[in-house]
Amino acid sequence: MKNLKMFCITLEPSHIDLIKSLDYDPVVLGEKKPSINCFGDKTGENISSKNKYYGEYTFHYWLWKNYFKNLEENKWLGFCQYRKFWSLNDVNFEDLSLRKLKEISLKEIPSKFEKYDVILGKPFYINQRRTMKFLKKGFKLILSNPKYLFDEKSRTIKFHFDLMHGRNNLKKAIELLDDENKKDFQHFVSTEYSFNPHNMFICKSKNLLRRYYEDIFKWLSLCEDIFGFEKLKGYGMTRIYGFLAERFMSYWFKKNAKYVEIPILFYDINNDLGQK
Repeated sequence: MKNLKMFCITLEPSHIDLIKSLDYDPVVLGEKKPSINCFGDKTGENISSKNKYYGEYTFHYWLWKNYFKNLEENKWLGFCQYRKFWSLNDVNFEDLSLRKLKEISLKEIPSKFEKYDVILGKPFYINQRRTMKFLKKGFKLILSNPKYLFDEKSRTIKFHFDLMHGRNNLKKAIELLDDENKKDFQHFVSTEYSFNPHNMFICKSKNLLRRYYEDIFKWLSLCEDIFGFEKLKGYGMTRIYGFLAERFMSYWFKKNAKYVEIPILFYDINNDLGQK
């Protein structure tokens, strides 16, 4: 029996058969009407109306509130996306095809990982980005502190969030956390130069996952009082709740669980519509 249940999230009902061909459970979110042959976020207790802002976290909320009792104890539960998949090995995206993806995408968790609670994607390093990208995106921010151009140690998670999602927005959000997480998460974003990307993780413990959902959704709900929805403009701000969760996810699991990091592969299954 497989020791992994993998949910693959998409906005396109046309992806369902391709996702099933990878032996994953398709999850269709967004405005398009999903098929009955997939999971979604619109039944039972849900926040599906926030999908534009929360991204994949509207499914996490649905899972927590409606499906949690169906999850097996001590069985790995994972999340991927129609353009991002797990693998034990790095592969150049130019060498990938649907056939190759079927061969190397993660289907089982190796026994050597049993000592871990969580699997995260290999980290995204902020301080290794090209300087010109920083200048193009945040000239005013860099002008306020020119050392960002020359001192790689200053390019922390907080700097990157200010650059991409509004200056001091992360600071405002952190102020809403409980005292313990407020202190530790503030230290994390102010000192770390990388985070585990794409809101993707694989978790073995239902209790751990429940605790994570309790913390993340309590925080995001409080953040709505600051950022709201109606005035959010541009992708970097419209999806601010998903981007906040992405940074918090890295911090929370690293603080509360034994973790290991593996590659995330980029392959767009749109290229293979009509194939299985």
